[in-house]
Amino acid sequence: MRRVLLVCTGGTIASGKTANGLSPALSAEEILSYIPDIRSSGDISVDAVQIFNIDSTNMTPSHWCSIVETIEKYYEDYDGFVVCHGTDTMAYTSAALSYMIRNSNKPIVITGSQKPINLDITDGRKNLTDSILYAANDESSGVSIVFDGNVIAGTRAKKMRAKSYNAFYSVNFPELAVIRDGKIIRYLPPERYSEPVSFLKELCESIIVLKLIPGMRPDILEYLFQNYDCIVIESFGVGGIPEKLSDEFFIQMNKWISKGKIVVMATQVVNEGSNMEIYEVGQRIKKAFNLIEAYDMTLEATITKLMVLMHRYRNDYKSIRKAFYETVNHDILYKGDEKL
Repeated sequence: MRRVLLVCTGGTIASGKTANGLSPALSAEEILSYIPDIRSSGDISVDAVQIFNIDSTNMTPSHWCSIVETIEKYYEDYDGFVVCHGTDTMAYTSAALSYMIRNSNKPIVITGSQKPINLDITDGRKNLTDSILYAANDESSGVSIVFDGNVIAGTRAKKMRAKSYNAFYSVNFPELAVIRDGKIIRYLPPERYSEPVSFLKELCESIIVLKLIPGMRPDILEYLFQNYDCIVIESFGVGGIPEKLSDEFFIQMNKWISKGKIVVMATQVVNEGSNMEIYEVGQRIKKAFNLIEAYDMTLEATITKLMVLMHRYRNDYKSIRKAFYETVNHDILYKGDEKL
């Protein structure tokens, strides 16, 4: 019999109606009561633990650490883990756990739903059942999202629909598997790790995203450099800095880069990624400051990976840059002509 631990954190799947809208209310055991067939199958044993019960809009890095602590505490006792989670920040959590729990030959699955599990019409029961089946399978490993019958690498998931059941897409990478009528159909072989599993429970949170818009005023740059250790710039297209911002950008970079500040270039375009070498607006700045570039990574993976690396390597920019380009859970495929 395969043993699976359900780790409940709240979200829509656990929500009930209130006078002010949906709010997480169901306990872990109540959630399990809506999928009785799993518990009575005889092949899978499922236990549940409630670590908090929040709307995932309120999820923070400290909550990620609590999830990691829980999985570490029970890691030797179970064959797989399912984290019940709200959908709004699920992609951030799945990416964060990919970097905080490394080399896991046991599956760690994140799931949730677009409608509460206690409604007559809901995707919650199917998503939870599929997730437990995947977590109980001895071929599964690593961190993934299971949602609407699709298995997505934890670093590649992005919520693309606000209400529909097929809310999550795998960005710039194929799905790992699909689950149809209780059967797992794998597209890619699961990763196997020779190194022991490791758990990280500390992060650097001094990071901000600057989403460029046409005509943005340059004075925002000085404020961000003063108040954050890392700025992820979501640029247009394949990446670059508009002329209106470039003079101030050079001033601030020359002022702060020696003090350990980090700038990472990403793109607002979901698919195909950045490449600052193509246009002058990107190439000139990248070469001047040896910027880190996100390429085909999701924004969620970029941010959470930096949180981990900034804590691990402190102000060692060379080590942060080198580790950023090391592939973890399929997070980055294209790395340009980076000289590491």
